[in-house]
Amino acid sequence: MGDSAVWVAAFTGGTAVFASWVTNLGNVRAARVQAEASAQSQHRGRVRELRRTAYLELMEHAHIIGELYRRVLDAFLQITERDQRLTRFEELRSELREAYDPLMHSVRVVVLEGPPATAEAAQAVLNAALNGNRCLWRITCGDDADAHAHFNEVQAAYLRCLGRFVEAARGAMEAS
Repeated sequence: MGDSAVWVAAFTGGTAVFASWVTNLGNVRAARVQAEASAQSQHRGRVRELRRTAYLELMEHAHIIGELYRRVLDAFLQITERDQRLTRFEELRSELREAYDPLMHSVRVVVLEGPPATAEAAQAVLNAALNGNRCLWRITCGDDADAHAHFNEVQAAYLRCLGRFVEAARGAMEAS
């Protein structure tokens, strides 16, 4: 009877060690899965915040450009003397050149952060701003007989591109 008690004790002890090992292995796997899920969640949160910041920065710079375009349109309506109007357009061109670089930088950040649809919409905003700046340059050179109408078209195209960007950014934020 003594031998069977030793065998029972050994078997019980071995079972306990094996059960402990299996439990520990399950806990390690569960901890690893939980850590990976937490890391993925944190990564998604960082990506979301980076995108949000990039989108807001682009919209801020785009708003500045839009405000300068509005001032160009105001100059068409408020300044009747040709030389004064051209002087005002030159001033606005200078301000637009200064505002274009930060817009270009923010578009590059959005292109980097993605997703592709938002990046394309951001690039369209930049292209529309470039068209607006070129149109104003042609106006100051006296190369555009119907300058007011052309600038209205360019500004409307810019605003449409900006609207498409805002929608793409909203969609990207909802998807992330």
